Amino acid sequence: MIKLGVNIDHVATIRQARGGKEPNPLEAAFICEKALAHSITVHLREDRRHIQPQDVASIKEHVLLPLNLEMALSSEIIRFALKIKPRSVTLVPEKRKELTTEGGLDVIENLPRIRQATKQFKKERILVSLFINPVKEQVEASAKSGAEFIELHTGDYANAATSENRNKELEKLKNAASYALKLGLNVNAGHGLNYTNVRDILSLPGLQELNIGHSIISRAVMVGLEQAVRDMLALMNQANS
Repeated sequence: MIKLGVNIDHVATIRQARGGKEPNPLEAAFICEKALAHSITVHLREDRRHIQPQDVASIKEHVLLPLNLEMALSSEIIRFALKIKPRSVTLVPEKRKELTTEGGLDVIENLPRIRQATKQFKKERILVSLFINPVKEQVEASAKSGAEFIELHTGDYANAATSENRNKELEKLKNAASYALKLGLNVNAGHGLNYTNVRDILSLPGLQELNIGHSIISRAVMVGLEQAVRDMLALMNQANS
């Protein structure tokens, strides 16, 4: 069964818009747990635009679901992650002015730093995933990094304007997933996935988990977070059956 990790960053985005205490990401994590999500994902950005360090610590302490911490290759956040000890970290690229993560991590360019960080995390038994574009050379570099997982960036697939382009991007993702499996990597995927486009992604070879955030939080505004999570799980289960 392919698992669902729910990214709750944008619960914190709403809170930060007013600088208050509501809505609380911890409460959102509890609701995701009740809805039978498989893990919680948060991205602690260097600019702290949404999730705050205390959110990460509180979720790790109080929520039973595994915690996946998305993070840049920042010395400060690496130290924080080693202290908090989430189940897994996902290393992502990060730019201050971007609205959301744009593209995958350049593992080739950053391989020495990634190897060093991966060694630190492994000492603490923290799983490491690399958020990458579906490119053969990036998959190869990921296999050399010591990371256990890759998370394939599905943004180009999600943003494709035509069915022809979408199918081309899906084929790239399938090829990258197959190649990753041959190299001994585990495969997750995410970015831009929603209730319309998620079905075909579930056909990726060896796919273990999807990380989905914005579309679930958006739907939650209309139907509530528990129902939004359950709706996504139902779609995933139908496609898997």
